[in-house]
Order: sequence, then C-alpha cells, then structure tokens
Amino acid sequence: MDQKQFEKIVDKQTPKAPLLANILKAFLVGGIICTIGQLITLFYIRFFPFTERTAANPTVATMVFIAMILTGTGMYKKISQFGGAGSAVPVTGFGNAVISASIEHKSEGYILGIGGNMFKLAGSVIVFGVLSAFFVALIKTILVKMGVISW
Repeated sequence: MDQKQFEKIVDKQTPKAPLLANILKAFLVGGIICTIGQLITLFYIRFFPFTERTAANPTVATMVFIAMILTGTGMYKKISQFGGAGSAVPVTGFGNAVISASIEHKSEGYILGIGGNMFKLAGSVIVFGVLSAFFVALIKTILVKMGVISW
C-alpha cells in the first residue's frame, strides 16, 4: 500500500466535521463576546467620564481580565470547546492564551514557570503593538506635515 492509497482510506474513515453547525456556534459565541464588550463600553460611558473613543482602553482591559478569570476557573475552555474559533476573538483570546501558558507551566515555579511563560506570548504582542503604534504615528505625523491629511 502506498501513501496515496493510505490517505484515501483515512479520508473515507475520518468522520466529516459538521461545518455549518461549527460556523453557527463560532458566530454565536463571537457575537456574544463582542456584545459583552459593547455593554462594558456603554457601562464606562454611562457611569464614568469616558467618551466612545476613550472607553475603548478600559473596555479592552476589562475583557482581557474577564477572559483570564474564566481561563483560570476552567470556564473559558468549555466556552471554546463549544464555540471554537468564535472564542478566539482577539482580546479574549489573548487573555486566554496568556493565562493558559502560565497554568501549563506552573509546576516550574512562579518566576520561571508562570512568569516566564506568561510573557513569552504577552511580551511579543506588547512589543509588536508598541512598534506598530510608533510607525503608524510616524507615518501620520509625516502625512500631516506634508499636508496630505489634516489632524
């Protein structure tokens, strides 16, 4: 039996994933997460002196914090098993990934296990974010000085 014959047999025997159901679940879970984020934004606008623009930062921080709490308690895993890619909405997916790495390596100790592995992901995301913001601001400043766009 060669490789192609083996692959045909494996393809026949492998059950097909319920694609439409998975898409709907991902859409539902992602939509619920985004709706919660919008409600948190409205909460900050209503009860604190934030505008729509300035409420974004505390909303992101709150969503990351909630995802981290849910990951630590094991609830995020259940949500992601149901919703699949829908639970990987960037903000909550980031919080989940940071805490998951920490939990996975907690046997190595607080500093090298939890701290070191937490910042493997978080550090690269933060560095990339800071560098991206710098270059975007630089390009915008140049375009404003040239008169291409207005501030």
